[in-house]
Amino acid sequence: MGTTAKEEMARFWEKNTKSNRPLSPHITIYKWSLPMAMSITHRGTGVALSLGVSLFSLAALLLPEQFPHYLAMVKSLSLGPALIYSAKFALAFPLSYHTWNGVRHLV
Repeated sequence: MGTTAKEEMARFWEKNTKSNRPLSPHITIYKWSLPMAMSITHRGTGVALSLGVSLFSLAALLLPEQFPHYLAMVKSLSLGPALIYSAKFALAFPLSYHTWNGVRHLV
């Protein structure tokens, strides 16, 4: 007759407790490397891009006015060039980084 899952787990944890082995390596023991940082940044930019596209499309569906109205509203704020270029960079960097890092991965 087979054992139940509960008994198997009890036996597993009893064996691990007796052997005094660590459960898994902790994040603090890893040495950060460039590929690790690039992978994390690639995932982060992917999440940011998918959230941005989702929010933009949801706004396009739900907001009452058309896009030119909101564009004129932003232009009427008379934001300085430094803020405009910073916003453009904040939009363009994740897209270009994610794209080129994906190409690098495929190559």
